[in-house]
Amino acid sequence: MAQTPHPPAALTAAPARPAPRLLPAAGIAAGPLFLTAGLAQGLTRDGFDFTRNALSQLSLGDLGWIQVTVFLLTGALVLGGAVAIRRALRDTPGGTWVPRLLGVFGASFLLAGIFHADPGAGFPAGTPEDRVASLSAHGTVHMVAGTVGYLALCAAFLVLARHFTARRQAGWALTARLTPVAVLAGFAASATTVAAFTAGAGLGLLVLSATTARLTSRRRWTTTRESTTHTDGHSGVTV
Repeated sequence: MAQTPHPPAALTAAPARPAPRLLPAAGIAAGPLFLTAGLAQGLTRDGFDFTRNALSQLSLGDLGWIQVTVFLLTGALVLGGAVAIRRALRDTPGGTWVPRLLGVFGASFLLAGIFHADPGAGFPAGTPEDRVASLSAHGTVHMVAGTVGYLALCAAFLVLARHFTARRQAGWALTARLTPVAVLAGFAASATTVAAFTAGAGLGLLVLSATTARLTSRRRWTTTRESTTHTDGHSGVTV
């Protein structure tokens, strides 16, 4: 029995590598960017009321190009984060469907930027105070895209709950299960106040950013690498 300082290269499994840092950073930035931009505009644009108007309506009016840009940029950032998560979850539970569902979520922001919401509820300034009675064609596409996108996000969280459970990360698994409930509850309460809708949508984005940071962190991959290469303190022993 002899010891060798290094195991044969052919017998050493190469651990998966973390995604390039630009892609995780994109996914992490998506939520804070969208919410910060939306809150800043909502507080400064004439006629906007968080209890009556959705952030989507900020894409209307003379300054609407700002929110359109935010939609498109957020969509691109979410898609970048989805690629990073696909690499991070390769060959693990959820590694196939989570990136696909997040891709749908990212695409929904791109569509929301291209097809803007309808005016209503006093915004832009001068618009009748009544809520939108009937949707235009572009307003319908905007609404459907947002609905499908957030349903995809909720589904992604439920799949991620399985991933975290398999790794005995109970806190993250619980968060992944509760977030869809909170998001959908906010949407359901929008008939009372649009602020509930905004809160639910914002929560989903922020939890996605935190989850992206967790799944793509270097610390996570260092731990995985150590558990892969460590074998009861006897790695490198050959017979």
